[in-house]
Amino acid sequence: MPRMIFVNLPITDLKRSRAFYTAVGFSINEQFSDEHGACVVISDSIYAMILTQEKFAGFASMPVGDASKECQHMLALSCDSKGDVDAMMEAGLANGGSEPTPARDLGFMYSRALADPDGHIWEPFWMDPAAAAEGPPDMED
Repeated sequence: MPRMIFVNLPITDLKRSRAFYTAVGFSINEQFSDEHGACVVISDSIYAMILTQEKFAGFASMPVGDASKECQHMLALSCDSKGDVDAMMEAGLANGGSEPTPARDLGFMYSRALADPDGHIWEPFWMDPAAAAEGPPDMED
């Protein structure tokens, strides 16, 4: 059985977050959603649990941070093409997201940074399959 990942994210407005995540192309599994959170289906093995601050705090052993003020993580997510990266960005930007850093085009890899309405950073990226098979290029100047 392949491993699965469930990323748990504290959010401040469930309705706004649900709209954002569906706009960028993900779906919601209503079976694991309620008025305190939603299960965002990213793929068959990747999920994001968007949880109200109060619900999230019930699972945390430390104070819940504010992702809009501090970088807590950067979640890289592969895409099938540069166009898919840009499409995810445009949908996210049109639905309350922001772009905290400019796009990076390294030739063999293209990436952008998309912060959701609460500041959680997703990094959609595309990597040339031939470049990926060869391994990373020498990045020294």
